[in-house]
Amino acid sequence: MMEKPALDSSEERAWLGEDQSEMQLAAIPEMAESNDEDRPAWDSKMQYVLAQVGFSVGLGNVWRFPYLCHQNGGGAFMILYVFLLLIVGIPLFFMELAAGQSIRQGSIGVWKHISPKLIGIGFSSCVVCFYVALYYNVIIAWSLFYLGNSFQYPLPWEQCPTDVTTNETVKECASSSPTPYFWFRKALDITNSIEESGEFNVIMTGCLLAAWAIVSLAMIKGIKSSARVMYFSSVFPYVVLFIFLIRGLLLDGAIDGITYMFYPKLEIWGNVQVWRQAATQVFFALGLGYGSVIAYSSYNPFHNNCHRDALMVSCINFMTSVLASLVVFVVLGFRAKTIALHCVAENLGVLTHMSSNGSSQYWWPPFTVTDPSSVSLPEYRQWYNEYGSMLGPQFTDCNLEEEMNK
Repeated sequence: MMEKPALDSSEERAWLGEDQSEMQLAAIPEMAESNDEDRPAWDSKMQYVLAQVGFSVGLGNVWRFPYLCHQNGGGAFMILYVFLLLIVGIPLFFMELAAGQSIRQGSIGVWKHISPKLIGIGFSSCVVCFYVALYYNVIIAWSLFYLGNSFQYPLPWEQCPTDVTTNETVKECASSSPTPYFWFRKALDITNSIEESGEFNVIMTGCLLAAWAIVSLAMIKGIKSSARVMYFSSVFPYVVLFIFLIRGLLLDGAIDGITYMFYPKLEIWGNVQVWRQAATQVFFALGLGYGSVIAYSSYNPFHNNCHRDALMVSCINFMTSVLASLVVFVVLGFRAKTIALHCVAENLGVLTHMSSNGSSQYWWPPFTVTDPSSVSLPEYRQWYNEYGSMLGPQFTDCNLEEEMNK
């Protein structure tokens, strides 16, 4: 019987390498099961979803998204945001979920597992999280300061304070309004320039320490303590947003604000800056690159359906941005219409003064000038657009859209 020829050394190495790779692939589920026993896990699927939603939904949705939507064409920015969310955001979000869930380590461990040379990315994400926590806790400190002052009656930002020395209204507040005066002088206690350090703000420092204490108590026992906090911190903002939305929809001008929000100004797509801001908002809203998404998913079972989680959390994130924008724009619509109606009342006051002097011209409006409440904004604008070129500079066009732009 002839002997079989010996394997070539290169063929032998290739055969052993393929066999070893197959053995490693077969061993992955076993490694995952062993890691499941060692690593803590979420008590329920609800805890994990609330954790991901609580992390991704934040100031980026409630504060930054309405601002960018107002600045960049309303509905056109929303369409662009959804497009980039589908093309870039959801795939990257799924990638982070899958990486954390399969490797079952934090951001540093995941990148080290992929390649030891990439461990710097994990450390960088931790540094970024620390920087974000610094200014987020400052904003929380402002919120705690505002919350404490909101229990006073009358509210400190309701009217301008009185100077105790002259017994007159503070001139700086009278020249602006009570709200910015309270914010800049009472809350921030700012100086006139950056060269002036100012005095030590004891109350705001105490609020900042309280904010850090709340964060420490929430994270002191890892997911065991943070998961309980998520039930409140993830759900309560939605309760507040719905309350604000219901109250805002009852205001005069709310529909005008919503119309302004969803009306698409498609010409804005030609601006590269708008695309950049939309892409930045996608990363900022989903929390991509911070490492927290990887850390949260690492406490999941190995066989968890992270495809569904990526789609679900991303959709909840976007709908929260729309909800927050609705809350903001109904208030903006109310404020803009209030200013526009005040403008109408001032112009009608000029007409009333002219009528008392016996002025009666062919351009005289058909509505009653002595009763501003009976004159609607469209009626006044129709009259002004027809005869505005013949009127003097004392008359102005009370444009609701211009007020919204401001």
